[in-house]
Amino acid sequence: MRKQKTMTEGAIWKNILYFSVPLILGNLFQQLYNTVDSIIVGNYIGSEALAAVGGSGSIINLLVGFCIGASAGAGVVLSQFFGAGNRQGVKEAVHTTIAIAICAGAVVSVVGMLLAPAMLRAMGTPDEVFDMAVSYLRVFFGGMLFSVIYNMSAGILNAVGNSRRSLIYLMVAAVSNIFLDLLFVIVFKMGVVGVALATDISQLLSCIFILLFLVRSQDVYRLNLKEIRFYKNLPGKILKIGLPTGVQNIVISLSNVVVQSSVNSFGAVAMAGFAAYIKIDGFNILPVLSFSMAATTFTGQNVGAGQYDRVKRGMRVSVGMAVIYTITAGIVLMTFAPQIMRVFTGQEDVVEYGAYILQFFCPFYWMLGILNVLTGTVRGTGKTLQAMFVFLFSMCIFRVLWIWGALSVSHELSSVMIGYPASWAVGLVLILLYVWKGKWMPQSYYENKGV
Repeated sequence: MRKQKTMTEGAIWKNILYFSVPLILGNLFQQLYNTVDSIIVGNYIGSEALAAVGGSGSIINLLVGFCIGASAGAGVVLSQFFGAGNRQGVKEAVHTTIAIAICAGAVVSVVGMLLAPAMLRAMGTPDEVFDMAVSYLRVFFGGMLFSVIYNMSAGILNAVGNSRRSLIYLMVAAVSNIFLDLLFVIVFKMGVVGVALATDISQLLSCIFILLFLVRSQDVYRLNLKEIRFYKNLPGKILKIGLPTGVQNIVISLSNVVVQSSVNSFGAVAMAGFAAYIKIDGFNILPVLSFSMAATTFTGQNVGAGQYDRVKRGMRVSVGMAVIYTITAGIVLMTFAPQIMRVFTGQEDVVEYGAYILQFFCPFYWMLGILNVLTGTVRGTGKTLQAMFVFLFSMCIFRVLWIWGALSVSHELSSVMIGYPASWAVGLVLILLYVWKGKWMPQSYYENKGV
């Protein structure tokens, strides 16, 4: 095992920063080609197509979020094995993770294609964009297997501290997606189907590259295709840790479906403005999720190595980095909001909606940064159920009740948008109380402290 790759020794801020930066860049590249989709759709197909693509995002996140969340279990198990120097454990966890990815990806593809019309109807998608949204979703979900396998493979690399390699493959996907978008939409006039197909092909390329790397690797996480199967009790262990995070992502996505349904009630122009902003939102929230993932990996490896005090120091460093980033990015986005929105569309009413929505998010992202880093740290110890309850109450129950209550009083878009920072504040209070008063570290930590 290559000791220099572990996060159990050396300067904490360097470990977290060097691990986080490739993750942030990778997520931003992923967001880049999602954003290019919207720019091309908004400028070359129209605002209704932009609404169709944007309005489908909540459904995509609902199904994909479960798979990605469930893979968090594999990441925690892998990072703890890796930190403890358990080579056999790492090997079996890698092959079990890929087996889970294949099964989950196939199921999500089939379910997404079959249920796309019903889910769009349930969201109250306007008739003028319904057919385009169905076409986009069905083609998109046709390639979902590649996306799930890639993301869970990247999770393997992240769990052992190698976040740089997946960045390379995301860059390949981003460049190929942009090229294929231009080819399918502008040259071949394939509309939203071309946008979805471009994403599928790009995901296929990144999936092939990362699997080839794992197969050819000489490190402890090397993948042998003949050994892909469910090992011993690992599926149960991975799912026990990962399912709460998967359920957490589902309920958050469900609450976002409610939000999307509420935005849909304001018409196609509001949908387009919200869709444009959500792409910008990714440039803020994805780095936050990167810091959270760094905290999870750092915690997992140090828990495996029994370095519990280092876990708490790493948590504080990660929180500081997330806060600095979110405040800086929020100021930049608020300063240039109209100019940024015009990249997506030339329709001034859509620009106005997008810039208006931005005001409810950007000043408060620091709360989301702290919330995600703290839950990422707790998740790294294996306490994913507790993290799930925090997100379940704040991001789903509270947010949905807020929207229903606010809209019953006044049917205003601001009533919907305020629900986001309000739910972040509730979640932040809950996780702070748990980190302060709860027993989230391994039992041996408290025994050593005499608690």
